[in-house]
Amino acid sequence: MQHPAVPDLAHSHTRPIHWVATATAVAAVVALSAVLQPDAATAAQPAGHGRGTAHLAPPDPATAAFPLECGPVKALVQKKASGDLDGDGRPETVAVVHCDAPMGTPPDGVYVLTRDAAGGKPRVVATLVDPADRRTVTDFSVRDGAVQATLLGYSSPDVPSCCPDLKDGAKWQWKNGAFVRSTPAGAHAV
Repeated sequence: MQHPAVPDLAHSHTRPIHWVATATAVAAVVALSAVLQPDAATAAQPAGHGRGTAHLAPPDPATAAFPLECGPVKALVQKKASGDLDGDGRPETVAVVHCDAPMGTPPDGVYVLTRDAAGGKPRVVATLVDPADRRTVTDFSVRDGAVQATLLGYSSPDVPSCCPDLKDGAKWQWKNGAFVRSTPAGAHAV
């Protein structure tokens, strides 16, 4: 006689008391989950966040004066992103700006804008990339309190302006009262 692979389980037959116990357990779990619901999600910050500052809109770079000499053309904001970079509860705006040249690729400047607690006019508080460095900014973002960008540039003045031959990744974070630049993982040169 061959024995089955699974022994006969005498207690595997259900009785009405098993169904009552299961229904009671499920009802208890449902009731407990209704009582222990998390707070409703909102996009607003909880009260007291940001050391008591009122919610302010990020500075608008269209109304800022940039330290950029463009001659007869005006400064053009190419990209912008906002976030709380210094942890004070008020958003800053980072703007990639260059002169609106009729031809060619003018170098970019990257500027950090803020405004006072009263919500006054935006002002430049830091220059992360100076246009004099002849860099073009790509892959630009503000995330988790840091500014990240890919910078295209030139290894020498002999390299034509059409064809940058350097590619660097850059990351700036606010530390000890200043923006500190680092190179993110995966950054490389062309």
